[in-house]
Amino acid sequence: MSVNLLIAFYSRGGVTETLALGAAEGARAAGAEVRLRRVHDIVSEEIKAKVSGWKEHSERMIATYGPPTVEDAVWADGILFGTPTRFGNVSAELKAFIDSLGGIWVKGALNGKAGGVFGSSGTIHGGNESTLLSLYHPLAHLGFIIVPTGYADPSLFKAGSPYGATSVSYNKDAPPTEDDLAVARFQGRRTVEVAAALKSAKQS
Repeated sequence: MSVNLLIAFYSRGGVTETLALGAAEGARAAGAEVRLRRVHDIVSEEIKAKVSGWKEHSERMIATYGPPTVEDAVWADGILFGTPTRFGNVSAELKAFIDSLGGIWVKGALNGKAGGVFGSSGTIHGGNESTLLSLYHPLAHLGFIIVPTGYADPSLFKAGSPYGATSVSYNKDAPPTEDDLAVARFQGRRTVEVAAALKSAKQS
């Protein structure tokens, strides 16, 4: 069965972007059509200029992926949301996109879609798990069937979390490890498999 997966993420230096690419790889290997989208920044150019590379990375990612739209969310059978940790919580940029979905939420357009989350932090114990769990709340309100990674694949015994793929950049934009990416690929595949089952159940 054909499955559409939207991966909507925010990434400032490219770490969460790399996890998104891993999830997309796993999803495509499972037969899904994938749309990768990077949400817009919401801070001023003055603020971005204070962090080396922020503006350049932002422009590259928006040019490469484009921002997610409400139409992307309607198109998708499943959505993965990715975010860096911001003080133990979801980034404001990704949350702004989630908040924009109210118009289709009220129509029930997201009910029964598969949903999952992944993220990155700057330090060990930097808030990855609390951030992913904080994203479960709006997913539940929007009507998603939340798909955790659990320990359903051997990769989860080496990296990630039972809530979603994770990475630690050690405040140096260190890229995800191969173990991190193995979890991301599994998460993409698992989300597609659940989305396919849900879609089939709706059609039968």
